[in-house]
Amino acid sequence: MYDLNYLFQPVGRYCRRNVATCRPQERLVDAARQMSEHRISSLVVCEAGKPVGIITDRDLRNKVVAKGADPNQLTVAAIMTSPLITIGEQEFLFEALHRISRYGIHRIVVTGNGCGLVGIITDSDILRLQANSPQGLVRRIEEAATVADLQKLHQEVQRLVTHLIGTGVPIRELVRMIAHLNDQILVRLIEILRSGPFSGMTDRFAFLVLGSEGRGEQTLTTDQDNALVYADDLTPTEIQQLIAFSEELIRSIIEIGIPPCNGGIMANNAVWRLPLSGWKKTLDSWVGTPTPEHILKMGMVADLRALIGDPALEQELRHHITGCLKQNDTYMGHMLSNLLRFRVPLGWFGRIQTEKGEYKGQLDLKKAGIFSITEGVKLLALYEGVQGGGTAERLYWLMEAKVLDHREGEDLLAAFHALVFFRLKSQVEALREGRAPDNRVAHDRLNTMEQTRLQVALERVRGFQETLKLKFRLGQLI
Repeated sequence: MYDLNYLFQPVGRYCRRNVATCRPQERLVDAARQMSEHRISSLVVCEAGKPVGIITDRDLRNKVVAKGADPNQLTVAAIMTSPLITIGEQEFLFEALHRISRYGIHRIVVTGNGCGLVGIITDSDILRLQANSPQGLVRRIEEAATVADLQKLHQEVQRLVTHLIGTGVPIRELVRMIAHLNDQILVRLIEILRSGPFSGMTDRFAFLVLGSEGRGEQTLTTDQDNALVYADDLTPTEIQQLIAFSEELIRSIIEIGIPPCNGGIMANNAVWRLPLSGWKKTLDSWVGTPTPEHILKMGMVADLRALIGDPALEQELRHHITGCLKQNDTYMGHMLSNLLRFRVPLGWFGRIQTEKGEYKGQLDLKKAGIFSITEGVKLLALYEGVQGGGTAERLYWLMEAKVLDHREGEDLLAAFHALVFFRLKSQVEALREGRAPDNRVAHDRLNTMEQTRLQVALERVRGFQETLKLKFRLGQLI
């Protein structure tokens, strides 16, 4: 069984603090001599005590030797890698592994509060702490050769989460880990398909993940929400290849164990597989006719994130969405009205009102509060022209920009994490008991402290709805 609590320890506790450094203006031959004398493979380049770059033995091979350059004529600045990928000393080891994997590097520089150099840590350093780690799982995902391999690894991710939910791992980091591992599975699946039957396919497209997946806020029951955008000038043959690819991709994702979207929000659906110009026209039509269905779709796309493909297409869509929604009082009023349809289930004296009938005594946490938080925070961010990131990142930005009071923002973030925790905890219990997990929690299965925590979270959601009504009523949006 996994013992992974160490991954949620601060990087500063484990990084190497005795780091060899050099300055950007130093002669490259002197830096290379220092690396040779100390038998090290890298130097952190610092200026005024702050790291600005790094040079490695690979840089020397690829940027100097392989190109026949004269090292005597070069400075460190000429070949150093910059800007530098860094991590704060208070951030978690898992985040360090995430960035190492994401950027395809083997080491990451650790900085302090003032961005000064603290140390350096490598993937090997972290893996030595525990052989059985999520990074090991990531490597096995990267080495997977078939859809069947990925199916087994997807099940292993669920077993990992089932174990970690009771170990005290912060819910934000646990959800981030789920999203990262699921991302890796989808990326590897696309690589497998593109190295096989679709090896000659165009690169001028982007596979987009939407909704909670786009925000990096998945839990165990998240179904598919994805789309595909491609360049306007593809040939008919290239478009047909993309259609075949999207159909095989979605079929394979389902085979892995990720359920399809009941609403058909998937890249194999022609409505969600469009050229860039087609997407822009579609977005314009959704904004122009703000029906509840169009508002829901627009909200999904506003969380878009390109998992793989041409990043320029993602940026074009983001820019267009900003142009459609920033300071758009009318549309934001419609978004708010749609959000307020989800009533917080609190009765007299703040007592929680559970469902009746088939789900008697249960509470749908998504409808009760999670949706109001994610969509309300998204609404505020979009109105200010801010896109990208998850709910927590958006909340921090809104607090810094003084769109939300700092205390209210922190309370709302705590409520969000509490609701997500209860949802994930309930999902894990369902898996352990052989039931299909969903968004509901049985109120009587929570202890007194948990019931109080849930009640407080819902009260904060209700307060947030009142804040939104007040803010936008002042702007005469609704």
